[in-house]
Amino acid sequence: MIEKRDFYINGAWVAPAVSNDFQVINPSTEEPCAVISLGSEADTNAAVAAAKAALPGWMATPVAERIALVEKLIEIYHTRGEDLAQAMSLEMGAPIDMSRSQQVGAGTWHLKNFIRAAKAFQFERPLGDHAPNDRIIYEAVGVAALITPWNWPMNQVTLKVGAAAIAGCTMVLKPSEQSPLNAMIFAEMMDEAGFPPGVFNLVNGDGAGVGSQLSTHPDIDMVSFTGSTRAGTAISKAAADTLKKVHLELGGKGANVIFADADDKAVKRGVLHMMNNTGQSCNAPSRMLVQRPIYDQAVETAAEVASKVTVGNALDEGRHIGPVVNELQWSKIQDLIQKGIDEGARLVAGGTGRPEGLNKGYYVRPTVFADANNQMTIAREEIFGPVLTMIPFDTEEEAIEIANDTPYGLTNYVQTQDATRANRMARALRSGMVEMNGQSRSAGSPFGGMKQSGNGREGGVWGLEDFLEVKAVGGWAAE
Repeated sequence: MIEKRDFYINGAWVAPAVSNDFQVINPSTEEPCAVISLGSEADTNAAVAAAKAALPGWMATPVAERIALVEKLIEIYHTRGEDLAQAMSLEMGAPIDMSRSQQVGAGTWHLKNFIRAAKAFQFERPLGDHAPNDRIIYEAVGVAALITPWNWPMNQVTLKVGAAAIAGCTMVLKPSEQSPLNAMIFAEMMDEAGFPPGVFNLVNGDGAGVGSQLSTHPDIDMVSFTGSTRAGTAISKAAADTLKKVHLELGGKGANVIFADADDKAVKRGVLHMMNNTGQSCNAPSRMLVQRPIYDQAVETAAEVASKVTVGNALDEGRHIGPVVNELQWSKIQDLIQKGIDEGARLVAGGTGRPEGLNKGYYVRPTVFADANNQMTIAREEIFGPVLTMIPFDTEEEAIEIANDTPYGLTNYVQTQDATRANRMARALRSGMVEMNGQSRSAGSPFGGMKQSGNGREGGVWGLEDFLEVKAVGGWAAE
């Protein structure tokens, strides 16, 4: 078991002000794998004070120097990749091969994209030819609270820290208490890279404690949060009294619309995408809408593909999915699977209980429901597990109506060989992202949603802009 770790505040590792131990559970075994301290209000205040004190100097640091430190961070990140992969597999259950490639790889991907965006970004620019003495200045929002989830830890940490650092913000990171070990390794990397004391601070804690303290703190200028819609609503309300900027990336219930002319691999691709990271992705294609002429065959294919998805210990190498993160999530998923059965959806793969041969660990059977409708609970709620809901449709108009009939609006997917229809769908779907025919979004593309999926955009130039304020200057003097 990993021993208790301290907090990183003002460029040093410091002991918590008050002892409040929390056991991190290995979801593959249900056994404790680490002990951390949860921060108190004194710890939160110390971290915020350090960030506030460091802000003027960091804002005044030339952008090129801030970029250079992020480039140094990337160099160090590469040397700690295996440490990060092992930590994430241990604490949140990502299979080790997937952890090495996707979980760790996401971090360098985002940091490199921020550097590319920043080098082309005009932090000071003319208003326009009509106003030669006006300037627009982009400057840091200020002290940013970064609250990250357990499901894609390094993905979210780097999306926030990379953008905040380049923008000139100082920051306090509160990682999920369910997966804190990777964030502590990241803090070591920030220290080694040479970021000035106070620019980056880390305090472990839960949402009710450190999360709430950061959301209401008068010296926090911005909260960037990724997590559940419920928690995002609470943070927005808590932050309202101080009118701080709130950036939210929340849940989703993505529709994967498969037309009759979709390519032969569309259904298989959709099932495997749903099962990736054990279904614990806010942008998972959890509702598969299939046009009626190919629906029966699609159900058969989906059931066959899901039945071949193997489940196992996260630290075992190979192609399989791991456990879900904890007992609470496991129980919620079991209840929702049972709810799908009770409401009349047809179970064609998986079901309740653990997979055969696994009697310990938070393992879920890869599950597919067919013949659902969009009013069923399994089509409305974000399950956050390896559970796919299939719904038939007849016309393009019906598919759009079903896809948009959700409080969420993060990612939708379209599978068709008709380019004109694909483009119509992209315009009609109410979501922050649309991906077509298995084509992922490219480097620097913004990640974020509409409606109850949030209001921020992470990654690339849009991610930088979320951490910047716009200042208009009239009467700019020539130098």
